[in-house]
Amino acid sequence: MNKNYYAILMAGGVGSRFWPVSTTSFPKQFHDMLGTGDTLIQKTFSRLSKLIPEENIFILTNERYNDLVLEQLPQITQRQVVLEPAMRNTAPCILYASLKIQKENPDAVMIVAPSDHWIEDENAFVQNVATAFEACEDSKKLMTLGISPTFPNTGYGYIEYDQGSKDAIKKVLQFTEKPNYENAKKFLAQGNYLWNAGIFIWSVHAIVAAFENFQPALFQLFEKGISVFNTDFEDDFIKENYPKAEDISIDYAILELSSEVFVLPATFDWNDLGTWGSLYDKLEKDDAQNAVVNSKLLSQDAVGNMVRTKKDKVVVIDGLIDYIVVDKEDVLLIYPKAKEQDIKKVLKRVKDTFGEDYG
Repeated sequence: MNKNYYAILMAGGVGSRFWPVSTTSFPKQFHDMLGTGDTLIQKTFSRLSKLIPEENIFILTNERYNDLVLEQLPQITQRQVVLEPAMRNTAPCILYASLKIQKENPDAVMIVAPSDHWIEDENAFVQNVATAFEACEDSKKLMTLGISPTFPNTGYGYIEYDQGSKDAIKKVLQFTEKPNYENAKKFLAQGNYLWNAGIFIWSVHAIVAAFENFQPALFQLFEKGISVFNTDFEDDFIKENYPKAEDISIDYAILELSSEVFVLPATFDWNDLGTWGSLYDKLEKDDAQNAVVNSKLLSQDAVGNMVRTKKDKVVVIDGLIDYIVVDKEDVLLIYPKAKEQDIKKVLKRVKDTFGEDYG
């Protein structure tokens, strides 16, 4: 394996649309959401380790999840866990981790990957990442992997690329935030739009230079700590300075400003597992199109439901159509799939009514 290949595995999100399974204290990346025997973070780490040395995979997460990370990934050391003392979106944490990696290895090329996505064709994923790594070595390229859209999804961001290029790697023309349905249909018809999967590849030199150029205030904030990064004094510096960082995404901070952004249309299947409905889409269904995780289901006139409970719990449903049924200790959720985007609002109401312990 190439010792210059690194990964930043993003594992700090809460995943509130997967409530009640995903909670602030135990978010979805640490759960076996599909009943495979491995949690999402374990699957992602395993996938990345097919190309990247295990010791070069860094887990970027909130400090409250440090013990969970070490428990679920016993093959890593504390050195590989990069802790955020505050939630500040993706740009500050990527800069922080990149500076740490650059200090350790100035020749590093890295992938930034979410910990909670589902990819079945892992060999195709590895091939695509290897292609992107090669393109980013000794170059200023900032690359992303784009997913060929299969329907006009309004829940994803889109990447428009230059159709004139015959190369596999395309020049990015612009990023578009989540469109309305009519625009999403136009994007698919136009043929040069991809879903933004939030998977990025670049050399450490290129991304740090981009921060210095486009986000000088943010760069200067972290630059003051380079001398203590990867030492015993790093924690004190980060706890004092990290909360001062601007709350901004890598897309707004860098990618929408740089002229060096490229995309490789991915050849692997992909699901961001952002909602119960997206999980339903990935699971096998019974004859009535019910998707079941862990449960023993007995159904009558029940169609299109997503059912998840603890292992081997018997669930009896009659006359229920297109619902989410999730049983977790002190919370039972029975909710229409069509309203799954409102689960975050439901969680807020539950917390306001019954207390923070339920979320």
